[in-house]
Amino acid sequence: MSLDFVILHEDIKVVLQAKTVIQEWLNQVGLELKPEKTKIAHTLEEYEGNKPGFDFLGFTIRQWKVKSTKHGFKTLIKPSSKSIKTHYRKLADICDSIKTASVKVLIAKLNPVIRGWSNYFSTVVSKETFSKLDMLLWKRLWRWVSRRHPNKSAKWVKDKYFPHCKKTRNWVLNDGEYILNQHSDVPIIRHIKVKGNKSPYDGDWTYWSNRIGKYPGIRKEVTTLLKRQKNKCAFCGLTFRSSDLMEVDHIKPKSEGGDNKLKNKQLLHRHCHDTKTALDKKTYTQPKLQDLPENYLWVDDMLILR
Repeated sequence: MSLDFVILHEDIKVVLQAKTVIQEWLNQVGLELKPEKTKIAHTLEEYEGNKPGFDFLGFTIRQWKVKSTKHGFKTLIKPSSKSIKTHYRKLADICDSIKTASVKVLIAKLNPVIRGWSNYFSTVVSKETFSKLDMLLWKRLWRWVSRRHPNKSAKWVKDKYFPHCKKTRNWVLNDGEYILNQHSDVPIIRHIKVKGNKSPYDGDWTYWSNRIGKYPGIRKEVTTLLKRQKNKCAFCGLTFRSSDLMEVDHIKPKSEGGDNKLKNKQLLHRHCHDTKTALDKKTYTQPKLQDLPENYLWVDDMLILR
């Protein structure tokens, strides 16, 4: 059984004490801290020969001294060197294992690996790493295709295996139908810290729907609209609370040709929905004035017979 965890504290004495307490507790259940996997490090400076920072779950967490923040340092989380090497080695092994296969087969093998790894690291400082991996993989793929046609020119190889495609940038492996995924195509989306007192089990479904776009027992349509509207009513602009009554509204009423697609929907407070519906009726159902019969006319605001 292997269990990885991290203890963080600003005081080294507390960290050392925690190590002792954890070791004593593990001994009671027949486990121990493995010396080769147990490391004490400082996130900003060297400590007992260990470089600043530490690796955890494929990430490297380290702090750097800067002058632009009030604390004098900033924390950066990046893919670890070990994780990068392991990932590239896997891509290289795929290329080496199917030297005679078609480009379509190669792309089908590489894409899930590229996409999965990139998504895992898409919330940290990974853009530079993604670009580096794209270049390393491109060089290996160039060797892969060049070996297949030793007597052909570089231009011929480029035109055959890296043709310009409207769906992607230039110099990307494709066969006109299947296109190789690029690490750098995955957008970096920063992780937003959870409020200190929030829990997925606290029943505040408006907060969690806005944060992650889903919540057990709540329709996907509602959670998607909450996230899109940043947890605010599209009519009054006030933030939703979990106790509020909310309704899905058609921006353009269906009676006036509006469709049922999500882009034509918005989430409103129930009372805001009532107000908006009343305004819609005034907007879309303007009464038409009827012509008076020839034998009637208005005289001093009175309708009289001629």
